[in-house]
Amino acid sequence: MFNLFKVVQDAGWPIWPLLFASVIALAIIMERSWKLRSHLIIPGGLLQKVLGELKNGGIDQGMVETLEAHSPLGRILAAGLKNRYASREVMKESIEEAGRVVSYQLEQNLTTLGTIASVAPLMGLFGTVVGMIEMFASQVPGSADPQMLAHGISIALYNAGFGILIAIPSMIFWRYFRAKIDGFVVEMEQQAIRLAEVLQGERKSGS
Repeated sequence: MFNLFKVVQDAGWPIWPLLFASVIALAIIMERSWKLRSHLIIPGGLLQKVLGELKNGGIDQGMVETLEAHSPLGRILAAGLKNRYASREVMKESIEEAGRVVSYQLEQNLTTLGTIASVAPLMGLFGTVVGMIEMFASQVPGSADPQMLAHGISIALYNAGFGILIAIPSMIFWRYFRAKIDGFVVEMEQQAIRLAEVLQGERKSGS
């Protein structure tokens, strides 16, 4: 039967930084999985609702503020509505600036997850080196301590294994979240362009 406490004990003190890194990685994966749900980032029908209100002349400052606090997509659309009477260049810059802020917020904690994915194997390698040092230190000329030799091997193997075990899912989820965020950004940009085209078209037709 698998005994985690015994594994940690056999792996020695180098395993503790790895366990700490694994807890952080798991927390980030769970937090980003919860926050990066599609309906929270790009609510369905939001653009159509904004265009409907715009067509009916119901866009006011209160609605823009509500839209800005609604979702990441709402924040980008609100940036366009705030500058609906400005030039196309100003509107484009405000939308792009809002998009950069939203993208930065969506990528929150991903740098830490990527760092763990990169560093975990090195931390495991460090534990392997510690285990090798203990093995050689136990081999006094003329005598050998099998128990110390086995302990050194345990430290070396367990730490190497834990380092790889932590790195693989961390890297997978890091790449998955990055790809998901890139898809969100492209979709939000397309909807913002659609809104800008409608706003510019209304201004031209009204002039």
